[in-house]
Amino acid sequence: MDVDSVFRALADPTRRKLLDSLHSHSGQSLSELCAGMKLTRQAVTQHIQKLEYANLVSTVWQGREKLHYLNPVPIQDLYDRWIHKFQKQHLEALQSIKRHAEET
Repeated sequence: MDVDSVFRALADPTRRKLLDSLHSHSGQSLSELCAGMKLTRQAVTQHIQKLEYANLVSTVWQGREKLHYLNPVPIQDLYDRWIHKFQKQHLEALQSIKRHAEET
């Protein structure tokens, strides 16, 4: 996994909005994705390409229509590598505080 490309893709609010849209309704055409955006079709296409490069979006041709699907695996990989280990320390600290408070 190219972590840098995933972080770059997630850094842009427009791309996050596109991912949110695909999360709520995966398998959208470009026209459907453009409907909720205040961008040109070309601009949305460029954002989708960056999401595809980061492997956050996969596409499937259905006849003449290209459908876009959310691929949550890179986000889960980021969670496992970066977020989970910090979250564990935080939870352990909270448990320690709770034990200490209950003892006094």
